[in-house]
Amino acid sequence: MIAGTLGPVASAFSICALVKPWRQSYPPGASVDSAPFVRDPPWLTAINAVQLAVALLANMALLLNMARRLSFSIAQPITIVGWYISSLALVALTATAAGPLVMQPADDFIWSQAFYYAIYSAVLYFLVASLMVVTYMGAQTGHYRKEFMLTPSQRTLMMQTIMFLMYLLVGALVFGKIEGWTYLDAVYWAAVTLFTVGFGDFYANTTLGRALLMPYSLIGIVSLGLVIGSIRSLVLDRGKRRLGARMVEKSRRRTLRHMTRKGTDDILVPIRDDPLGLTSVRTDTLGLTEFERREREFKLMRKIQEKAAHRRRWVAMGVSTSTWLVLWLAGARVFQACEERYQGWTYFNGLYFAFVSLTTIGYGDMTPVSNAGKSFWVFWALLALPTTTVLISNAGDTVVKAIRDATDQIATVTILPGELGFRRDLKRLLRTLSCGILFEEDIEDDPPGFLGQSQRLKPNVTNGANGAHQDDDDAQETMQQDEADLEAESADSSRTKQKRAERDQYDEDHSQQIEANAAEETYTSRRSRKPSPGPNPSSSNNHITFSTPSTPTRPSSSSHLARSRTSLSNNSNNPHFHHFHHLHHAQSFPRRHLPPIPTSRHEYRVVLVDEIRRVAQHLRHRPPRKYTFHEWAWYLRLMGEDEADAERHRRPNPHVHHGKRDRERDRDRERERDRLVAGSRRKAGGELPGGTAAAAANGDGGGGNGGGGGEGRGEGKGEEESHPLPWSWVGSRSPLMGSQEEAEWILERLIARLAEELRAEAERAGREEGSAG
Repeated sequence: MIAGTLGPVASAFSICALVKPWRQSYPPGASVDSAPFVRDPPWLTAINAVQLAVALLANMALLLNMARRLSFSIAQPITIVGWYISSLALVALTATAAGPLVMQPADDFIWSQAFYYAIYSAVLYFLVASLMVVTYMGAQTGHYRKEFMLTPSQRTLMMQTIMFLMYLLVGALVFGKIEGWTYLDAVYWAAVTLFTVGFGDFYANTTLGRALLMPYSLIGIVSLGLVIGSIRSLVLDRGKRRLGARMVEKSRRRTLRHMTRKGTDDILVPIRDDPLGLTSVRTDTLGLTEFERREREFKLMRKIQEKAAHRRRWVAMGVSTSTWLVLWLAGARVFQACEERYQGWTYFNGLYFAFVSLTTIGYGDMTPVSNAGKSFWVFWALLALPTTTVLISNAGDTVVKAIRDATDQIATVTILPGELGFRRDLKRLLRTLSCGILFEEDIEDDPPGFLGQSQRLKPNVTNGANGAHQDDDDAQETMQQDEADLEAESADSSRTKQKRAERDQYDEDHSQQIEANAAEETYTSRRSRKPSPGPNPSSSNNHITFSTPSTPTRPSSSSHLARSRTSLSNNSNNPHFHHFHHLHHAQSFPRRHLPPIPTSRHEYRVVLVDEIRRVAQHLRHRPPRKYTFHEWAWYLRLMGEDEADAERHRRPNPHVHHGKRDRERDRDRERERDRLVAGSRRKAGGELPGGTAAAAANGDGGGGNGGGGGEGRGEGKGEEESHPLPWSWVGSRSPLMGSQEEAEWILERLIARLAEELRAEAERAGREEGSAG
């Protein structure tokens, strides 16, 4: 991606290096702008033209490869060799010009802007060629794919960059002819204009030039904004996901090591069944079931994610700030060196000029007049302005957000009291001001995104008890209206408190109902694994078994339906019940009513289709959709995983292996151990037809989303895929690890499960037709 973006920039500079001679006559007292050019030797111009043609051919090969019009094995050697040839040719030409071609007396001659553009082009060609060598070697050794899988946004950025550079160069040619400027001065003017700096050292004097300036600048500024926006989006999105995954992994290991040293890692140890196989209660004082322990483990992972996200934002802020400072300080030094001979600039003058340029203030009181200064400004601005944009974006996620949150919290304890009460709001403020040192355990923060207070479900009286479903926009508008109603009624404190109490009571009752449902599902799943036959669907070895169609409905489903009817009758008079019933399928918020696990194959397939549709909607959410523990538990049950089954869980390993040989050795040991466990469990039987492939589609049995080391990952294709390895929510195979979004992870496995179901049905139908024939 970097090569595809910087390659056209290098070619643009190479064009600038060809259009004008490299030397100018500059006798004492003359002006740089009026210095006459000295013709270059014909062989220098010819070699320069050949290297430009070779570089353009290399660029074309790379673009065709990215567009899948040319194979990787053909395009990459052409691109790498072509760019290296151009780079070496320009280095040889500039070295020759600076040596044997130096004219005497040397003080009466200066290098033109074309000479400096040749240097910048040679550096960029060498850089992108070296990057392509790394990519090619990585593809040959299996670290990268032998093809470019560019997203539409990446392709758009490449085309936007090429079109913007062409627009700038062609515009410079037109305005140079109209205003009587040299072409390279016109390039400098075009860059200053389109970057909205506007120094004023070059400006249109003719009526035609001023008339053309308005559409040219308007189109160019919009094009530049699109390019910078694409760069910002790609840098922030890709950096956020990759850096975030690395931060989560480091924070996870740090937390596990800390818990192990402190002896507080009991919550990480799976709770095995009692001898009767009906309950899973820890023998110590905690008295937790395995389902409850997994929920605590899940919440621990969420806390790790939150801390890692906070750290990632500030690390990104630090990186972008450091890059911006380097460009500012180093650029100031270069400008000072370029202008010292002509204008006597000090380093502070360079700092001032670079800052005015970076912030696009562009007073014009200090501008470069040397050929080196003007050409370097064009090269420097192409790097500096996107960096400034990324810095501002990262500041919005950190510094600006911190100031905004602190201001809001100060307001809650002064003139705008919040819903949590004065004491709790004051504790939040003190915790923020102390950077989390004070009242860390007293305040329970809301999780980010849809789990937080900002998108909390607000109950309201809505008409229609038919159970109709609202879409995301209607649900959002309804909750915003409810929030406005509560604010409007703030004067009547008693009424507001009553509505808030009713809402909180409903939330509490509903949470208890969900926990009761989960407990009953857990109890039912435990009984379904006993040797006695029964109609219950169960999960064994990551497979789901169903009863025959003639089998009556399982008791847990009956009790669940009975409890649902009782709840419906009890809540029919509740003014808030119908509102939540309408939000049953609202895609943007946590699901509060999770249906029971289907009892037949047909119901199971219908549920899979419905959930695939739902999760596909979640993929479009910004910020990305995050699921509650009960939602995860329900989806895992659909995939054949049971959060109440300790046999599928393990304690995460905080140890980090640094050697490849150690990782392979420990991975082999773990696979051997899990093969023994899986072999003993396969004897339980009751697998779905074709269930092995379904299990393989599930990867690591709930994990495999990312991370490395620690727990080890079932990366091989074979036995361990058919019988997935145990995993932990805070382990390296956790679905919450890695850069893959949660909705994407779930969707892949639901689709794989549905495909396996349909293949099994097709095989069954084929066998029936064969037996009938």
